[in-house]
Amino acid sequence: MELDDFNYLSERFADIQLLRYRLDGFDKLSIQQKKLIYFLAKATVFGRDITFDQFGIYNLRVRKLLEVVYSNYTINRDNDNFRALGEYLKCLWFSSGIYHHYSTDKFKPGFSRDYLYQVLKQCNPQSLPLNEGQSVEGMCEELFPIIFDEHILPKRVNKAQGEDLVKTSACNYYQGVTQEEVEAFYNSKKKTDDPKPLSYGLNSTLIKKDGRIFEEVWSANGRYANAIRQIVYWLEKAKGVAENDSQTNVIDLLIKYYKSGNLCDFDEFSVEWVKCLGIKVDFINGFIEVYGDPLGIKGSWEGLVEYINEDATRRTQTISRNAQWFEDHSPVDARFKKDVVKGVSANVICAAMLGGDEYPSTAIGINLPNADWIRAQHGSKSITISNITDAYRKSSKGNGFLNEFVRDKKMLELIQKYDDVCDDLHTDLHECLGHGSGQLLSGVDPDALKSYGNVIEEARADLFALYYMADRKLVELGLLPDADAYKSNYYTYIMNGLMTQLVRINYGRDIEEAHMRNRALIARWCLEHSRSMRLVKKGGVTQLEIDDYGELRGLFGNLLAEIQRIKSEGDYRAARNIVEKYAVKIDSELHREVLGRYKSLNLAPYKGFINPWMSPVYDKNGDIIDIQINYSESYEHQMLRYSSEYATLI
Repeated sequence: MELDDFNYLSERFADIQLLRYRLDGFDKLSIQQKKLIYFLAKATVFGRDITFDQFGIYNLRVRKLLEVVYSNYTINRDNDNFRALGEYLKCLWFSSGIYHHYSTDKFKPGFSRDYLYQVLKQCNPQSLPLNEGQSVEGMCEELFPIIFDEHILPKRVNKAQGEDLVKTSACNYYQGVTQEEVEAFYNSKKKTDDPKPLSYGLNSTLIKKDGRIFEEVWSANGRYANAIRQIVYWLEKAKGVAENDSQTNVIDLLIKYYKSGNLCDFDEFSVEWVKCLGIKVDFINGFIEVYGDPLGIKGSWEGLVEYINEDATRRTQTISRNAQWFEDHSPVDARFKKDVVKGVSANVICAAMLGGDEYPSTAIGINLPNADWIRAQHGSKSITISNITDAYRKSSKGNGFLNEFVRDKKMLELIQKYDDVCDDLHTDLHECLGHGSGQLLSGVDPDALKSYGNVIEEARADLFALYYMADRKLVELGLLPDADAYKSNYYTYIMNGLMTQLVRINYGRDIEEAHMRNRALIARWCLEHSRSMRLVKKGGVTQLEIDDYGELRGLFGNLLAEIQRIKSEGDYRAARNIVEKYAVKIDSELHREVLGRYKSLNLAPYKGFINPWMSPVYDKNGDIIDIQINYSESYEHQMLRYSSEYATLI
C-alpha cells in the first residue's frame, strides 16, 4: 500500500470513530524480527476473553448470545431492531463488555426484549451460551435483566465518594465481598518495612464463600487457565526467535509467572524486562493497569507488540540522558526527590498489535512497571506510540475542532504551528520522566491513596511535563524549536481540562475517568489561583484567555510540589479533598454549551483502532519466510474472527 493511499478512517457508529494504524518500516525488519512480532501478536490476541470477563461476569455470554443472532442470516436484517442490535454489539466489542469504555455506564439497548427473544428462537440452541441443563427460556430469564434493566449492575467502575465501591461496581474482580473486607484482607498482607512490597491482589479474583475470603489466582493452573495456556504457547514460540539472551530470559520469566501466578515471579520478570535493552522488538503482556478496579488493586489484562521507530527515538533518548537534571531541578521538596535516577529507558515505537485493555481504544504513551520500588531501584521503560498518534492526527486534520474552540487567531496559528511537536514532547515527558520521578517516604504504603491514587499519579506526571515544557532547557536540547512553542501546549491543555474534554461526558453526569479527573483538577486549580487566566463569554461562546504564561508555569510548579507531597507522604485526606473539590463536578451551563458546540461539528468523541491482519507466508518445507500485513479487514469481520479463532473462556 502506497503512503499517500493509506486510509486511516474506517466506520463510525454510536459515539465512536474507528481508525487504522500503519506498520511503518515493518517491511525493513528481518524475518526473525517479523516472526517474533507475529508470535507475540498471537499471544496478545489470545488474552481477549480475559479482559471481557474481568470487565463483567456476564460479558462473554452476552457477547456470544448476540454474535449468534448477528451471524444468523436467516433473520431479517432490514429493520430498526436488528440495526440497533448490531450497533449495541459493536459497542460491546469496542468496550470489551456491556459497559462504556470511558464512562463505564451500562449500554442502553435500542432493541426490545421481545425482539431479542423472538430472534433467539430462530437460532440453534446448541450455539447459544446455555449453562448446563439450561433452556433458552432460562438463559433469557437470567441474561435479559442484565442487558435491559438499567438498575441491575448499572456501572462497571463506581468511584462515588461515600459508597461501597466494590459492591456498587460491576467489574468482575470481587465476588461476595465488601470494600471494607477487601481493604482489610490486603492490608493484613502488607509489611510497612518491606523494601520490595508485592503488588498484592494484582492477579486474582477475591471471593467470599461460606464465610471464608480467599483469592482465585489468574494463572495457567488457575482462573483463566485456558486463555493463559494459549498465551504461554505463543510466548514459547516467540522465545525461539528472541533477539538476544536477555529477551529470551525475559520471556522465560513471564512464562514462569503465568504458570505459577506468584507475584514474586512477576517482580522478577518486571526487573529483567526493564533491563532488557538493545532490542528492536518489545512487548507488554499481562495484568498491568488498575484503572478498571475502583480500589486500584486488580490489574486488567492487556497486550501490546511494538518495534522501535529509530528516527523519533532520538528525541526520547535525549530526554532520558538528561533525567537526572530534570529530577534535580524539579520544584518539589528535596525529601521527595530521587538522589540518583536509575534506568530511565525511553523509546518511540510503532505498535504492531493491540490487545485486551489496549484494544480497540489504546494509550499513546506507556511507562512501566508500576511498582514504585522497581522504579526506584531499577528504573522503568517508557514508550510513545508514534503510529497511533500519527493516525489520530491525520484522521482529524481539518475537522473544525480547533477553529470552534480557539477563537483567538494568533493563538490558533501558534497551535497549528507547534501542536504536533508539543503533544509528542508532553507525552514523552509525562511517560519517560513524570511517572518515574520522585519517591515515596520510607514506610509509606504505595496504596495509601486508595481510590484516588490513579488520579494523583496521572496529575503528578502531567504536571511534571507541563512544568518543564516552558523550560529553556528543552530549547537548548533541541526538543522545542523556540521559547514560545510551549504556549500552545499550555493553552490546549487548560482548554481541554476546563472545557473540551466535557464532550465525552453525558449531560448531568460527573467526571469519573482518572485521566479526565486529572486534567480537570490541574486546569481548575490553576484557574482558581491565577490572576491572568479566565473563561469569558465573547460572541455568545465561552473562550479561554491566558495573559501571563510565566505565571501559569509557576502555578504548575506549585501544584506539582503539593501533588508530589501527597503521594510521597501517602496523604489520603489531602488526595480526597483536592480531587473531590476540583476534579469531579461539572458546571451545567458550561457543559450544555460545550456539548452543543461539539454536536455542530458532527464528530465522534471517541476513537479506536482496527488491528492489521498478520498472515505468515510459508515455503515448501513449511517454514515461515515472511509475514504479510493486510489493512483491509473490516471491524465486524475482525471482531467475529477474533471471537471464533481466539475464544478460550466461552
